Amino acid sequence: MQALQTSANVLFLLLGAILVLFMHAGFAFLELGTVRRKNQVNALVKILTDFSVATLAYYFVGYAIAYGISFLSPAPQLNLDDGLALTRFFFLLTFAAAVPAIISGGIAERAKFYPQLLATAIIVALVYPVFEGAMWGQRFGVQAWFQSVFGAQFHDFAGSIVVHAMGGWLALPAVLLLGARKGRYRDGRVNPHPPSSIPFLALGSWILVVGWFGFNVMSAQSVTKISGLVAVNSLMAMVGGTLAALIAGRNDPGFVYNGPLAGLVAVCAGSDLMHPVGALITGAVAGWLFVRMFTLTQNRLRIDDVLGVWPLHGLCGTWGGIAAGIFGQTALGGLGGISLGAQLVGTLAAVAWALLGGTVVYGLLKLTMGLRLDAEAEFDGADLSIHQITSTPEREVSW
Repeated sequence: MQALQTSANVLFLLLGAILVLFMHAGFAFLELGTVRRKNQVNALVKILTDFSVATLAYYFVGYAIAYGISFLSPAPQLNLDDGLALTRFFFLLTFAAAVPAIISGGIAERAKFYPQLLATAIIVALVYPVFEGAMWGQRFGVQAWFQSVFGAQFHDFAGSIVVHAMGGWLALPAVLLLGARKGRYRDGRVNPHPPSSIPFLALGSWILVVGWFGFNVMSAQSVTKISGLVAVNSLMAMVGGTLAALIAGRNDPGFVYNGPLAGLVAVCAGSDLMHPVGALITGAVAGWLFVRMFTLTQNRLRIDDVLGVWPLHGLCGTWGGIAAGIFGQTALGGLGGISLGAQLVGTLAAVAWALLGGTVVYGLLKLTMGLRLDAEAEFDGADLSIHQITSTPEREVSW
């Protein structure tokens, strides 16, 4: 029976890892559909290569920092327990690799290719695992401190803070250090760069939505801990985010298809504790927050965050960490066992760590290698200047 239980958990985690891995296709198509046509190939290549670099960084360095486990041992030792530890690494890797995938959307269309890959390696090897280890790996005594001070540990079931807020707030310094795309703000006016393909943008959103049920539900990491509550809460938050973005965004399809993502980002932290109505409200607030803050940052603050990753992941993730402390309370229909104080302090700690890490990593890269394409390469587009090919040929070969 023990062997059967272990094998079931391996399969459960493997299916979850595959679903979250598939979400990276969603990141790719969401970015591809949002950027201009001359940067579509670059969007596709970045997501795949970022994932590959993240895998190496996490395998050789990051996972050991987060969980104190190294895989630099003979294969027979690695495959103990039918490879359950290895499968857990695969599952958690897909979360870690989501962080540079989030950042990619904010710095699109004007970032150099190889400095961004180096940033991915540093972030996934060092910056992200320190916070992941503190909150999920029971490392460094952080959760013990939360327990002693607030009577409950910081709670983030599926990564509103550890993954999404971390990615969004890491992206903000990178976006500010890069500056706006050429021509985005000119002569005192905001010049819109409309999405190149709403169908591809919508496809990316749908892939992410479907994969998210692996992201959230399978964060239980065990068949015996699987929860239908997590699934329904994820569904309700998705719906709430969609409808709120539809109304706040006045039927704009770009907002509508980012609305469910905002809701899902926000519900990750408390999806195992909230009542479905609380999840619906959490998602609706996130959908509204994304629309309002995306509009504010782009048009008034003039922060050229191409996919709006700071409002979508940074701010909605931050809201999600706090919302878990609100709607997880038994007084509001939740399961309890959570402290609003711990959620506030843990969330602020994540914001501070991400801002510090993003500023240091991207600041040093800007000083040493440079972050931005030169003006001519940016004008030609990243597809031609970096990859020497466009997404669609100018003419077809006849024979």
